[in-house]
Amino acid sequence: MSPERSRFPQSRVSAPLENACFKSHFAPGRGSRRHCGAAMLIRDTLEGYGIVSRLFHWLMAIAIFGMFALGLWMVRLDYYSPYYNAAPNFHRDFGMLLLLALVVRWLWRAANPKPVSDDLTPAERKISNVVHWGFYVLLLVLMVSGYLISTQDGESIDVFGWFSVPSIFRMPGLEDRAGYIHRLFAYAVIALAVVHTLAALKHHFIDKDDVLGRMWSGPKARPKSKEDNSQ
Repeated sequence: MSPERSRFPQSRVSAPLENACFKSHFAPGRGSRRHCGAAMLIRDTLEGYGIVSRLFHWLMAIAIFGMFALGLWMVRLDYYSPYYNAAPNFHRDFGMLLLLALVVRWLWRAANPKPVSDDLTPAERKISNVVHWGFYVLLLVLMVSGYLISTQDGESIDVFGWFSVPSIFRMPGLEDRAGYIHRLFAYAVIALAVVHTLAALKHHFIDKDDVLGRMWSGPKARPKSKEDNSQ
C-alpha cells in the first residue's frame, strides 16, 4: 500500500473507536467491553458499515433496479392486460415506501460516524462523495416526481392500504412535466449505479482493497483480549 493510502493505520483507528463505543453505547461496568462488538455490528464505525446501513444499501439497490425494470415493462402494457392497473399501482405504492426508506437512511447516516476511507486516494474520496450525494439527490427528485405524477389530480396515495399520502397541490400540466423528470432521473440513477458498481468491482478485483468488503461484511470484529476472557 502506498504511503498516501496508509494515512490511517489500524492502531490509530481501533483505539479511539473502542473508547467511543464503550462510552456512547454502554454504562460503565464489567459487561461493557464484552458486548461492544455487537453494537459495532449494528452501528457504523470508523472501520466499516454496520448491519443496518448494509441492509439499507443492498435492499434499496435491489428495489431500485426492480422498480426500474417494472417501469419499463408497465409502460408497454395495453388496456386489456390484467396488469394494466395493478402494475402502476404497485409501482406507485412501493415508490412511497422507498421515499420513506430514503429519509430513514438519511437520519441513520446522520446518527452514525462515517467509515474512514483510507483505501482511497484523495481524488477517489472526492469522487466517492460526489457519487454518494449524487445518489441521494437523484433518488429524492425521482421519488418526489413520482409522487407528483400520482397526486396531480388531488387524490391521495393509499399505500397498500396501510396509510395515505395526501396530495399537496394541483397544477395543470404537472403530470406531463413530472413524468418527463421521473423518466429522465430514472435513467440517471441507473447509469450512476452502473458506474458505482464498476468502481466497486475495480477496487475489489484490481486494487484488491477492502472498499467493497466493508459494505458487504461490515467492520471486522475486535479480537478478544485477556480482559474479555477473564470476565
